[in-house]
Amino acid sequence: MSIVKIPLMTKEEYDEFIAENFISRIAFNGDYPYIAPFLYVFDGEHLYFLSTRYGRKIELLKRNPYVAVEIEHYSDDLSEYRFVTLQGQIVEENDPSTKRRVKEMFADLIEKRGLSRNILRALGHSPEDPLNCLVEMDRSYVWKLVEVVDIVGIKGGE
Repeated sequence: MSIVKIPLMTKEEYDEFIAENFISRIAFNGDYPYIAPFLYVFDGEHLYFLSTRYGRKIELLKRNPYVAVEIEHYSDDLSEYRFVTLQGQIVEENDPSTKRRVKEMFADLIEKRGLSRNILRALGHSPEDPLNCLVEMDRSYVWKLVEVVDIVGIKGGE
């Protein structure tokens, strides 16, 4: 018997996969690797993340902006699974119009996907705040994944 390799996704497949999903994990460099879950939006070119303005991730990014991002989806019985990993740098988005556009994308994501308002806590807001607070208030960093040096997309169960 020979080793069976898991098929890789094409660029079109992993772009579509990234666009369909919205939860990722980011691995940060530190004394030990640190992994945290993040909502993300994809504009067809860049992945964007919102984060609170506090926490371990902020210090780790200040020391080293190089990260690995992982996005996955799998069936309950693992008969089908897909994941994409990307390696690059996370930088703060400072352009006001881009920041607003990205924040609007996050508000749309929460509304259109019917996500719990409890997710607002992870973005620096109260679940009782109006959804538009993400756009109008400046409580979150807007991060962008840039200088991606490697993308691997795996698909299993086909």
